[in-house]
Amino acid sequence: MGSDGQNWYLGLTYDQWVPLSVSGPTPAARYKHAAVTVDGKLYIIGGSRNGRYLSDIQVFDLKCLTWSTIKLNSGVLPATSGHNMILWENKLLFLAGHSKDVSDTVTVRFIDLQSYECGVIETFGKLPVARGGQSVTFFGSKLIMFGGEDQHRRLLNDISVLDLETMTWSTVETTQTSPAPRFDHTAALHADRYLLILGGCSHSIFFNDLHVLDLETMEWSQPQLQGDLVSPRAGHAGVTIGDNWYIVGGGDNKSGVPETLMLNMSKLVVSVLATVKGRDPLASEGLSVSSASLDGENFLVAFGGYNGKYNNEVYVMRPKPRDVLHPKILQSPAAEAAAAASVRAAYALTKPEKVRLIRERRYQF
Repeated sequence: MGSDGQNWYLGLTYDQWVPLSVSGPTPAARYKHAAVTVDGKLYIIGGSRNGRYLSDIQVFDLKCLTWSTIKLNSGVLPATSGHNMILWENKLLFLAGHSKDVSDTVTVRFIDLQSYECGVIETFGKLPVARGGQSVTFFGSKLIMFGGEDQHRRLLNDISVLDLETMTWSTVETTQTSPAPRFDHTAALHADRYLLILGGCSHSIFFNDLHVLDLETMEWSQPQLQGDLVSPRAGHAGVTIGDNWYIVGGGDNKSGVPETLMLNMSKLVVSVLATVKGRDPLASEGLSVSSASLDGENFLVAFGGYNGKYNNEVYVMRPKPRDVLHPKILQSPAAEAAAAASVRAAYALTKPEKVRLIRERRYQF
């Protein structure tokens, strides 16, 4: 796909992955890197290749279709794989992951996008054990970390919360059945209330289950998905746009997953959006997918991954806008309450005989 002027993306067919032809040098192929898009630019940090951890910071300009490398003005970013990256104010926060940097607890680093300075953020409270392959999800001014694998290959299924305003970690006690310990899963936040965990693996099992944590009651449930089948997978990538959670790639050590799925988080219905051929970079483990807004329209941007070879291509998809069915402006308070009740019912525990009073108490964490 060439760049016909600056608005190459406006002619893309909906719901199809397109490889971008890039001008200039490209970064080393890799997997288990971290990615985030900011102002039409895709930032890629670290990852691994042939057993070696990487520490470079690469930026892909989605308007000009060119890569560049960021050189830090101060501080050092250790070579890391299996970490997470979150945009917070004008900084990229960089959490956890496996590296040769020996620390018993999760380290939080930052890169200032204006000064290109980098450093460690001092955190307080109950610091979680160091790990890689965890998920980190933004929730208000907090980050919620779930699962992963520690330095001794012990699998985790704990929940830790980092309050970004006080930089204090806390652990959260949950009720009902937690997901089995796992790593290389993906997570999403729905309706500012529900944390969804999908797939991942232990050392012997690849999962295709969905678990939901109600962040008000701290109660786990395992609702049934409708629609297309979700095959077991780990190392997949996910990103949300509105009510829809787009899940790309992953694999089970034998083969990559060729389908790009869309999970409607309100209805818990899965549909296959696109299918690629077996050895396509999009059927990889350890790839990344981000969403970028270009001229007010959302696009999915995928990079990297491993499926027998390491990849460094950039792919984009223009997802068909799907949230037009219920414009927010027209909803009366009664309709909103009914919609919220239907979401709660869909996410409720599948135990009809157990009637519980609605608790007014809200959990602080």
